[in-house]
Amino acid sequence: MQHFYFDHNATTPVAPEVLETMVSCLGQVYGNASSIHHFGQAAKQKLEAARRQVAALIHASPTEVVFTSGGTEADNLAVFGVVRASGRSQAHVIVSAIEHPAVLASAAQLEREGAAVTHLPVGPNGTVDPEQVRRALRPETVLISVMHANNELGVVEPIAEIARIAHEAGVTMHSDGVQAAGKIAIDVDSLGVDLYSMSGHKLYAPKGVGALYVRKGTKLAPTAFGGHHERDRRPGTENVPGIVALGAACELAGSTLAAESERLAGLRDRFESSVLGRISGTGVNGGRANRTPNTSNVYFDGVDGEAMVIALDLRGFAVSTGSACSSGAITPSHVLTALGLSADRARSSLRFSLGRSTTAEQVDALVDALEASVAHLRRISVHA
Repeated sequence: MQHFYFDHNATTPVAPEVLETMVSCLGQVYGNASSIHHFGQAAKQKLEAARRQVAALIHASPTEVVFTSGGTEADNLAVFGVVRASGRSQAHVIVSAIEHPAVLASAAQLEREGAAVTHLPVGPNGTVDPEQVRRALRPETVLISVMHANNELGVVEPIAEIARIAHEAGVTMHSDGVQAAGKIAIDVDSLGVDLYSMSGHKLYAPKGVGALYVRKGTKLAPTAFGGHHERDRRPGTENVPGIVALGAACELAGSTLAAESERLAGLRDRFESSVLGRISGTGVNGGRANRTPNTSNVYFDGVDGEAMVIALDLRGFAVSTGSACSSGAITPSHVLTALGLSADRARSSLRFSLGRSTTAEQVDALVDALEASVAHLRRISVHA
């Protein structure tokens, strides 16, 4: 049986071009980028070339890119780094209610350490109202963190407007861009963000590598301690093969962005119109908002989401109930309940995330499998 992958927001396969670059680097560029001899300098050159490639994707200066172990570390470094650099014992932080756990758990830890945190609600379509941000500001606010695109819904937040409000108040603005990078065009200057997080494995690079954009002049205290790597912002010998792979993935994303976005949006729309047309009791969560082109979150009333994931897996389709980082959790998604969905409807929702390998034939086959699975699960729940 063939298996088709509709879970690209959880992780992506490593692109062949990226793999090739990484393997040649693993085999040949084994020097430490901090060493001054020939081997070290070869590694340093690869490192800096990758830094330029990452910077180019988000229209930043290469000196503003800090390499990390992934999106979670980038988010942690941004949140803790800004608050600790502020030197305020009573700092105030604003986050949205639908942030990734990497931001929400960091904010919760700051609360335990004495900071105040405001969680902004979102509207029924999943977007943060910039005016709510303005109203939440306090004299002691040091950081606003609102994600660029949501991992479960694909909803794109009004980051430029929120950043404008932040800067009028002299507050640092961070955005978790893990689900946006490689899917939509990003220009950190027009967005107005001071910090922006990225993760390699969400854009066809391997796991274990990411980056944090830090606008020049942004005060950021380190959260780990050691050598003077990454301009004293993140110590530790750099993962050169991983970083080189991230650079190659960013270049690939940049060169295919417009055409691939259009192709994926077409496939997503085909999928949604087929599902809504053929299966009763369905709807698209966050469907009225501006979204990333590859993501669709659909509820199937009267069906348990986890049971659907298993039923579809048995038919050869990989989908998810939402955030992979919280899979196994029986509580409904915090993102879906923040939209105002009932716990039952949240539990009956599935996320479908398309990618480079997705074809129209796969989409049509998925809809067939969904129709059959939903009919079967509804039938047995009625008899249960």
